[in-house]
Amino acid sequence: MKLILNTDGLVEYYADFFKPDEAEYFFNALRNEIDWQADQLIMYGKQIITKRKVAWYGDQEFDYRYSNTTKTALPWTPALSTIKEKLQSLTGIRYNSCLLNLYHDGNEGMGWHNDNEVMMKKHAPIASISLGAVRPFMFRHIKSKEQHSLELENGSLLLMKAETQDYWKHQLPIRKGIKSPRINLTFREFDTHFQPNNLL
Repeated sequence: MKLILNTDGLVEYYADFFKPDEAEYFFNALRNEIDWQADQLIMYGKQIITKRKVAWYGDQEFDYRYSNTTKTALPWTPALSTIKEKLQSLTGIRYNSCLLNLYHDGNEGMGWHNDNEVMMKKHAPIASISLGAVRPFMFRHIKSKEQHSLELENGSLLLMKAETQDYWKHQLPIRKGIKSPRINLTFREFDTHFQPNNLL
């Protein structure tokens, strides 16, 4: 385990969460069994359909709402269930949902943001698993603008804990030289007491 951040939050990195053959197996399994959909967002009053594909799974039909769109969680697939069990065994943390992103190549990325949606349990750890292409990943402190970067390797786990989402934003920058795909899984704890009226 490598410690990435320990100020205003805690971020741990496990480079070998999966061995190479395991990572390849799960990449192919998820590529085939996940119900991938283009992400449709409303930004500045316009509908945007992303090239990257997304999927949302969970213990129940949790409604995940962001950027004026709603996704209802699908039931766990066999591969997702196996990954979740291994993750929970390693971390000792319970997860009830997972957001997946499929980036076809380095032309697709994600800008600066933090994962602090109100329907997620506050300060609950977020476990990010990477399969496929190695991609750079960056953190930026909201106040000081201090930055940290690392390479997310195939089969790796990035564990974001405590107040990380309050003080740090992160991004997956575009890298046009990367030609192969990557699947990212972010396991989360959906707040089962969340009421949709909280968004009004």
